[in-house]
Parts: sequence; structure tokens; C-alpha cells
Amino acid sequence: MTPFDFEPRTRIVFGAEKIDTLGALAAELGARRPLVVSDPGVIACGHAERGMQALRSAGLDPVLFQGVHENPTTRDVEQGVQVARDIQPDMLIGLGGGSSMDCAKGMNFLYTNGGKMHDYWGVGKATRPMLPMIAVPTTSGTGSETQSFALISDAETHVKMACGDKKAACRIALLDPLLTVTQPPRVTALTGIDAISHALETYVTLKRNAASLAFSLESWRLLAGNFGAVLDNPSDLEARGAMQLGAAFAGLAIENSMLGAAHAMANPLTALYQTPHGHAVGVMLPHVVRFNGEQHPRWYAELLDLGGPALPAAESGAAGLADFLTGLIRKAGLATNLSQMSVTADRLPELAAAAEQQWTGKFNPRTAGVDDFLRLYQAAM
Repeated sequence: MTPFDFEPRTRIVFGAEKIDTLGALAAELGARRPLVVSDPGVIACGHAERGMQALRSAGLDPVLFQGVHENPTTRDVEQGVQVARDIQPDMLIGLGGGSSMDCAKGMNFLYTNGGKMHDYWGVGKATRPMLPMIAVPTTSGTGSETQSFALISDAETHVKMACGDKKAACRIALLDPLLTVTQPPRVTALTGIDAISHALETYVTLKRNAASLAFSLESWRLLAGNFGAVLDNPSDLEARGAMQLGAAFAGLAIENSMLGAAHAMANPLTALYQTPHGHAVGVMLPHVVRFNGEQHPRWYAELLDLGGPALPAAESGAAGLADFLTGLIRKAGLATNLSQMSVTADRLPELAAAAEQQWTGKFNPRTAGVDDFLRLYQAAM
């Protein structure tokens, strides 16, 4: 039995139209002047204004910060912190995709504890209490709403920093599947593949335990059985709800078991080629599944057995699962190899060296060194 320390920190409120309860939920936590962190796309869809109206209806005085970009950088965080210093909020609300939620967490670190983002790279670096946070995800991907990590890119080097602290966990995750229906097809694809990668990688890490496995399995069941349905019919609210719950449960799995080699290999692709994270991890995941499956075939067979009729037979094992994943990426209209993504063979050693330095790779169930990463990148070409 693997020892673990599981403490639920985030209340999950789920259901259609739940965005209208945001004000009451914020008031329950004592908020009077919340700072809402969002991005232009979410604002254009009207979701941010609906959240702001819910806050105003509860008698609160919210302020909106909309300077979030995809893969938020230290610059985004610093600009948000300047707004926070001007208005002195008593709560932060991340309303949007993983970028908005991560940026809000990053702002919370600096606003309450000072310093710069690099000071919190790692785990448990905050020494002072942080503001209460509410997450309102409009995508089904990162699971940031249910985990205590913020992924922030260095604005100069583009290196992603994982900054984690239990104090950074959101007090409430408000999951309204109606907010995800307006996602552009490409966002649905990228975030859905990201969530699936979380379910798969958390299920096989070295830190897997009784608590994480419960969330990994339910996440995989919800995601694998509904991603195709969402791609076929974007307005399918039942499938959207399953994807949103699956992403949140995968976030809880990450919180308790971490990730693996696919994420270690995705981050250098994002840093060097600005490849969207969901696409990078999706292209690498099938190759990592085959690599891990040589030593742990039973685990992947278990997932296939659970996933329902849309999946290959359990007897196909890691190879069958890898082919299924590649099929999902193709169905989503995304490139399925690195050559199609303009990655050149001469950069692969550089990518492999960077992947070996990534923290998540240390939790992969099969030890992977720089030579292994190079071979996996070559296979993905």
C-alpha cells in the first residue's frame, strides 16, 4: 500500500446555470471586493459579465482584470498584481480556462507573499496566508480548479514554472457546463486531450495511491466516453458536463499523484516552439503509453476494460490504447506527429535534454533518461 495524505480543500459546485450562484458563494466566504481574472475571449462570450452581474446582485463590488493570455506569463501575473494593489481585493476569482485560473493563482502568490514568480517555483514556498479563491472554468482541460499548482511561463525564456502550495488551492470550484458550450472547436479539442492525458498519466505514476486512483478512474471513464461525443455534437450538454467533471476529477488526481513523461516532453515543445500544451502532450502521449506499457501492460488494459464500448478491447493493451489516442487526436483535426508541427530533427537532442530536467518526468512509472526521451521524440516525428 502506498502511503498518502489526502485532504479535500476545494468544494465542487456543479450544474447548469450555476454561474448565477457565484455572488452568493463569494459572499459565503466573506468577500466584499472580489477581483475577477479573465481573458478577452471569455469576456467576448459574455461569461465574465454574467459572473460580474451575479457578484453585483449579491451586493458585492467586483473589479475585472482581463490581461490574461494563453500560457500566462510572469508579465501577465505582474500586471494583475498591480491592479490588485490598486483596488485591495479580498478575494480572487479565476473565470475562464486554465490560463485565467493559473494567472489568478500566480497573482495570489505575489499579492499576499511578495517577491516574484520564480520565488514560488516548486512546492510550499509561500509563508503567509493567501486570499480565498473561486475558480469558474469555461473549458474542460487543465483541472486547475481542483489543484494547488499554478503553471506560469517565464516571459523571457518561455520556461514553464510549476508553483504549488496548498494555500493556493481554490476554496470553491464552480462547474457550469453551459459555459463550455461556447468554446471554439480547437479549444474543445486541445483542452479535452489535455484532460485525458491527466487521467491517463495520474493512473500510472510512481505516486499512485488509493485516493488518486479513485479520481483517475472516474475521470478516465467520463472523459474517454464523452470526448468523441463532444467533438461530434458540441451542443451535447450531458457530454459537456461529463467532460467538465472529468477534468476536475483529473485535477484532484494530479494533486495526489502528479504526472509523467508525456508532460515532461510536452513542456519543452511549448517553450521552444510555442506549441499549445494540449497539442504537445497529445502528440507525445501515445508514444509514452507504448513505452510504459512494455513494463506495465496490465494498468493500461484495466483502463480499456473500464472505458466502455467506444474503446479497443482490453486485450490490445498499451498498443491498442495508444492507437485509440492517436485516433482521437486525428478526429479532433489536430496534427498527429511532430513533423506536421514544424519540429525539425536537429532540435530533438535539445528537446530531450530539456525533457530530462522536467519535474513531472521523475514520477513516470518507467525510468526515462535523455536517450529514452530522444527515442520517444524520434518516434513522434
